[in-house]
Amino acid sequence: MAYELKKIQPFPAQRTAIVTGAGGERGIGRKVVRKLLSQGWSVVAADIDGAAVESFAAELIAEGGASVIGVGVDISDQAAVDAAFARIDEEMPPIAALVNLAGIPSPHSIFELTPDVWDRVMDVNGKGTLLMMQAAAKRMIEGGFGGRIVNTSSITALDGGGTFSKIGYAAAKAAVQGLTRGAARELGKYGITANVILPGPIDTDIMGGTLTDERKAGMSANIPLERVGQPEEVAGLISFLVSEDSSYVNGTSINVDGGKHMH
Repeated sequence: MAYELKKIQPFPAQRTAIVTGAGGERGIGRKVVRKLLSQGWSVVAADIDGAAVESFAAELIAEGGASVIGVGVDISDQAAVDAAFARIDEEMPPIAALVNLAGIPSPHSIFELTPDVWDRVMDVNGKGTLLMMQAAAKRMIEGGFGGRIVNTSSITALDGGGTFSKIGYAAAKAAVQGLTRGAARELGKYGITANVILPGPIDTDIMGGTLTDERKAGMSANIPLERVGQPEEVAGLISFLVSEDSSYVNGTSINVDGGKHMH
């Protein structure tokens, strides 16, 4: 089926969104999964911790019969990604959205950043984003109704690092921005948009554990809203970016940082 460029084509009523990084109980991923389910999506909750997302999916189904599955996948491994998509193809409706939230931080300074650490940070944040986009976009093209890709960078890519994540993470998340822009340019002819969000300090465990009031105050010092963000505030933006309403938003980087970086 060919996508009609001059026409805004709706998604099918039964369509699937894949959300990576949905394993953490206090992460953005779980908020996104719940948000999209409430908006009529079928959802794949994916994470390297397969047991965590399978348990989460079972919890959601028990709550109200949601159309959701949990899939364990190391997004940096091609064979694992292929296996995950084979299961998704078999069990879920056509893929219309991919939300890449999976990532790992790096608190290592420039002289602490070993080649092994660099490779792992780039593999998960960079290569993992690419592999997931490749697999999802192929299926979106086959579907013929377009699609949405939302990737996750970080304001660390803008300022080079902060109190927790430093140079390696900044480089990896800058790479995600480049990947997203390239995807937006190459996939636009199929009606597939690709956008990237840059969260600031968000109250999740990726910040090195539960944030104390003291750490929150320190992180909020240069934020006009004078607080750190909450996962549901990021989920709200993502739900828009994967919706039909965002059909002409493409190749855009959107900060979610309370105004810390303005442009």
